Amino acid sequence: MMEVIERWTAPTPKFFKNLRTIGLVIGAVGTAILTAPVSLPALLVSASGYLVTAGSVIVAVSQLTIAADDATATQSSDES
Repeated sequence: MMEVIERWTAPTPKFFKNLRTIGLVIGAVGTAILTAPVSLPALLVSASGYLVTAGSVIVAVSQLTIAADDATATQSSDES
Protein backbone atom coordinates (compact mmCIF):
# COMPACT_ATOMS: atom_id res chain seq x y z
CA MET A 1 0.00 0.00 0.00
CA MET A 2 2.87 2.37 0.73
CA GLU A 3 4.16 1.96 -2.83
CA VAL A 4 0.84 3.20 -4.23
CA ILE A 5 0.92 6.22 -1.90
CA GLU A 6 4.52 6.98 -2.90
CA ARG A 7 3.63 6.73 -6.59
CA TRP A 8 0.57 8.94 -6.07
CA THR A 9 2.68 11.72 -4.54
CA ALA A 10 5.67 11.36 -6.90
CA PRO A 11 6.15 13.84 -9.77
CA THR A 12 4.12 13.03 -12.91
CA PRO A 13 5.66 13.48 -16.41
CA LYS A 14 4.26 16.34 -18.51
CA PHE A 15 2.60 14.03 -21.08
CA PHE A 16 0.65 12.24 -18.36
CA LYS A 17 -0.36 15.54 -16.75
CA ASN A 18 -1.93 16.51 -20.08
CA LEU A 19 -3.51 13.07 -20.38
CA ARG A 20 -4.90 13.41 -16.85
CA THR A 21 -6.52 16.71 -17.80
CA ILE A 22 -8.09 15.11 -20.88
CA GLY A 23 -9.40 12.27 -18.71
CA LEU A 24 -10.96 14.76 -16.30
CA VAL A 25 -12.70 16.52 -19.18
CA ILE A 26 -14.00 13.22 -20.58
CA GLY A 27 -15.33 12.24 -17.17
CA ALA A 28 -16.93 15.65 -16.66
CA VAL A 29 -18.70 15.50 -20.03
CA GLY A 30 -20.01 12.02 -19.23
CA THR A 31 -21.21 13.16 -15.82
CA ALA A 32 -22.91 16.22 -17.27
CA ILE A 33 -24.80 14.06 -19.77
CA LEU A 34 -25.80 11.55 -17.07
CA THR A 35 -27.14 14.24 -14.76
CA ALA A 36 -28.86 16.33 -17.44
CA PRO A 37 -32.36 17.36 -16.31
CA VAL A 38 -33.82 16.71 -19.76
CA SER A 39 -34.80 13.45 -21.40
CA LEU A 40 -31.99 12.15 -23.63
CA PRO A 41 -31.83 9.15 -25.97
CA ALA A 42 -30.86 5.89 -24.27
CA LEU A 43 -27.83 5.47 -26.52
CA LEU A 44 -26.43 8.83 -25.40
CA VAL A 45 -27.04 8.06 -21.73
CA SER A 46 -25.37 4.65 -21.94
CA ALA A 47 -22.43 6.11 -23.88
CA SER A 48 -21.98 8.74 -21.18
CA GLY A 49 -21.54 5.97 -18.61
CA TYR A 50 -18.65 4.65 -20.67
CA LEU A 51 -17.21 8.17 -20.87
CA VAL A 52 -17.22 8.47 -17.08
CA THR A 53 -15.53 5.07 -16.74
CA ALA A 54 -12.91 5.79 -19.40
CA GLY A 55 -12.15 9.20 -17.91
CA SER A 56 -11.73 7.70 -14.44
CA VAL A 57 -9.34 5.02 -15.71
CA ILE A 58 -7.28 7.55 -17.67
CA VAL A 59 -6.98 9.79 -14.61
CA ALA A 60 -5.98 6.94 -12.30
CA VAL A 61 -3.34 5.51 -14.64
CA SER A 62 -1.94 8.95 -15.42
CA GLN A 63 -1.70 9.89 -11.75
CA LEU A 64 0.15 6.69 -10.82
CA THR A 65 2.70 7.05 -13.64
CA ILE A 66 6.02 8.40 -12.39
CA ALA A 67 9.09 9.76 -14.15
CA ALA A 68 11.77 7.23 -15.14
CA ASP A 69 14.38 8.59 -12.71
CA ASP A 70 11.87 8.28 -9.85
CA ALA A 71 11.03 4.72 -10.92
CA THR A 72 14.68 3.63 -10.76
CA ALA A 73 15.08 5.27 -7.35
CA THR A 74 12.01 3.42 -6.07
CA GLN A 75 13.28 0.11 -7.43
CA SER A 76 16.74 0.55 -5.90
CA SER A 77 15.25 1.42 -2.50
CA ASP A 78 13.02 -1.67 -2.68
CA GLU A 79 16.02 -3.90 -3.37
CA SER A 80 17.92 -2.60 -0.31
